[in-house]
Amino acid sequence: MLKKTFGTVILMTSFVTAFSQDSTAPAPLKISGYVDGYYRFNFSDPKESFNTGGTSFTNSQNSFQLGMASIKAEHSFGKVGVVADLGFGPRAKEFSYADQDYLVPVKQAFVTYAPSESVKFTLGKWATHIGYELVDPALNKNYSMSYMFSYGPFTHTGIKADFTLGGGNGIMVGIANPTDVTAPSSAPTKTLLGQFSHVGDKFAAYLNYQGYFGAKASMPTASNMNQFALTMIGTLSDKFSIGYDGTIQSVKNEEDDETQSWWGSALYFNFMPTEKFGLCLRTEYFGDEKYALKTGADIFQATLSANFKVGNLTIIPEFRVDNASMEIFEKGDGGSTKTTATGILAAVYTF
Repeated sequence: MLKKTFGTVILMTSFVTAFSQDSTAPAPLKISGYVDGYYRFNFSDPKESFNTGGTSFTNSQNSFQLGMASIKAEHSFGKVGVVADLGFGPRAKEFSYADQDYLVPVKQAFVTYAPSESVKFTLGKWATHIGYELVDPALNKNYSMSYMFSYGPFTHTGIKADFTLGGGNGIMVGIANPTDVTAPSSAPTKTLLGQFSHVGDKFAAYLNYQGYFGAKASMPTASNMNQFALTMIGTLSDKFSIGYDGTIQSVKNEEDDETQSWWGSALYFNFMPTEKFGLCLRTEYFGDEKYALKTGADIFQATLSANFKVGNLTIIPEFRVDNASMEIFEKGDGGSTKTTATGILAAVYTF
């Protein structure tokens, strides 16, 4: 399996080299990656490991776990580039939940073509543009994930175009398979993607969209989905920054003409007093009053994570509290509760 996967990387790189019309010498092949693992204990001590209300990747109880071993290859030749980003382990399997087994290790795999400095096309599978958090723990300050990340989207497979407008502004438009599905046997319904971005020295903002409409609109089972999201990052100093993430998703079932929705809003307070130590406080409110996710609960969670850096190794002790409007968390005696607390000790090594 691994030989076949890396064979695909080599084949894609060869394709780029063979068909590039630019005489510029190819850039060196860039290899990067990481390995992460963690220990988690929920203080309600549930009989079942799943006890976080539905967030991704950290649903074990009182055990040591591998997160993911990840390796990423990047190559460019003139105006053309290729990326193959592979992951192995429980985190990769959950991230690719909608794919067949042979596609699970492929987190991202895409080819880019930039005919000019202001236009770039991407074809393949890439991580979603929606949200503040990323699947790679090396790129987050918190180790556990938010509710907004966990209810997606995770990835898109299709084609997109990025346009640089000047003044730090940009637009992205794209069309893709159904959300999180890499290779459907048939996909009459396509997902529309969009983004408006502004990136400055001290402030960045991203207004994002995804949506689909039933390909057979006359069929009573067809449904429509729309999701709007806003991510903002403000840098107040070289030691302190604030991030915001907000989203709302609605789904209309044309069979009964009812609309279900969920929404969320989160703040990230990042404090990095030294290069070797940092803190991140995440506060998130997640609303599911219309039962889109089958819980009907509103949830507030607060997560405090420390980051200790020793060379390429980052050690992340974390404490998290989740409080819901309903008793959705399990207790060790078999009962349920509105509030649960969790401790995590994680480690991430990057290269």
